[in-house]
Amino acid sequence: MHKSMIDYTATYTDQYQLTMSQVYFLKGQKDSRAVFDYFFRSLPFNSGYALFAGLEDLLNTLENLTFDRADLEFLKEKGFHPEFIAHLKQFRFNGTIYSSHEGDIIFPTRPILQVEGNLIETQIIETILLNILNFQTLIATKASRMKHAAGNHKLIDFGLRRAQGAGGYYASRAAIIGGFDATSNVRAGRDYDIPLSGTMAHSYIETYDDELTAFSHFAEVHPDNCILLVDTYNTLKSGVPNAIRVARMMEKEGHRLKGIRIDSGDLAYLTKVARQMLDDASLNYVQIAVSNQLDEFIIKSLQEQEAPIDVFGVGTSLVTGHPDAALDGVYKLAFANGKPRIKLSENVSKTTLPHRKQVYRMFDSEGLFSGADAVTISTEKDVETMYHPLFAHKSLPLGEYGKEPLLVKVMENGRRLSPSRSVSEIAEYSKNRLKRLPEEYKRFNYPHIYKVGLSAGLMLERDRLILEHKK
Repeated sequence: MHKSMIDYTATYTDQYQLTMSQVYFLKGQKDSRAVFDYFFRSLPFNSGYALFAGLEDLLNTLENLTFDRADLEFLKEKGFHPEFIAHLKQFRFNGTIYSSHEGDIIFPTRPILQVEGNLIETQIIETILLNILNFQTLIATKASRMKHAAGNHKLIDFGLRRAQGAGGYYASRAAIIGGFDATSNVRAGRDYDIPLSGTMAHSYIETYDDELTAFSHFAEVHPDNCILLVDTYNTLKSGVPNAIRVARMMEKEGHRLKGIRIDSGDLAYLTKVARQMLDDASLNYVQIAVSNQLDEFIIKSLQEQEAPIDVFGVGTSLVTGHPDAALDGVYKLAFANGKPRIKLSENVSKTTLPHRKQVYRMFDSEGLFSGADAVTISTEKDVETMYHPLFAHKSLPLGEYGKEPLLVKVMENGRRLSPSRSVSEIAEYSKNRLKRLPEEYKRFNYPHIYKVGLSAGLMLERDRLILEHKK
């Protein structure tokens, strides 16, 4: 089983989770039951969809989450009640989780994951759940957009050095789920079994008195995986010609130059000229990789310009989720002490949905997603109509569609119910789900809006609770 680079303990949480939990414990509510929903309110990057990532890491973390000795000593120093600290010494997450499959396509306002358990355990895990799922979902979505722009060309994550601390580790995992092919991040490659990719830096070439010798030495040491960085001095007058010389030397030794990389300048122009130079030298097998502040829009532009690029290396904009930087995922109470619960807001769109719930995805006769997810009370069956969450006069008949329940039990009594899926398995699942999403939802500009609606039963319960709390 994968062990996270971060050795999480249960103090990886916000203080108010513990201050609330201490009240529940001291006031005799430690065994009260609660249900929380995880969802997000708006799509990042003006995208038409998001890609769910981080679930496997979350489940593995929750199975092993405890307060260690240092945690308990620290909480004692901070003045927490001795009886509460004694209770935390035995803390384990023993709850149940229903979730969408990792790698699935997800949309705002509908539950993505549902947590059931006692008040203390469901409260304490909120922060770590949001921390893991929000970040990885953000990065997987960004990666998916880049993959959509790149088509069949390869994508490599180069972002670790620009990431926010240890976030780069998890960004590499999420990037693969979103469609990337490899990472430069050796630790993530080791822990998640992700293919590694890396060539050389400009500093390597600068340590030599001449570029040709630097290239030759690299080729001698790495004859089967040699990619030469050609823009240190002059891409077209020095870098590419020297790469061609080395490629011919390698051929005499029975090897082939794998590729060249360009990291600066007008990438469309330089790659076109470089491709012609390589082809004229009968080196049509040598690939061209590019890097330097790439994002989905630059990749799309290079594709539209028919730049002969085989590999895109992406760093900063991927691992930082530029320009959004965060997914607004939230964790809200839906059921407690045997009753449905609701949070009201002056902003109607922030009023939460009560009850245990299920989400159904509609698909057409060809298996494509029809553009509608319906949120229901978990006990409702055969929902035939869904209603707009804010405008009840807007509705959509569902009878003609196939329906797929999206929330599946993945953890019970604090133990996962199936073996961990590898990152490559999740990426393949994600790829297949995206094939079922019509193109109009994948557009970069003004994508079609995927409808999320409520069943009649859920809408009536929500409205009933709104009136009850406004009295």
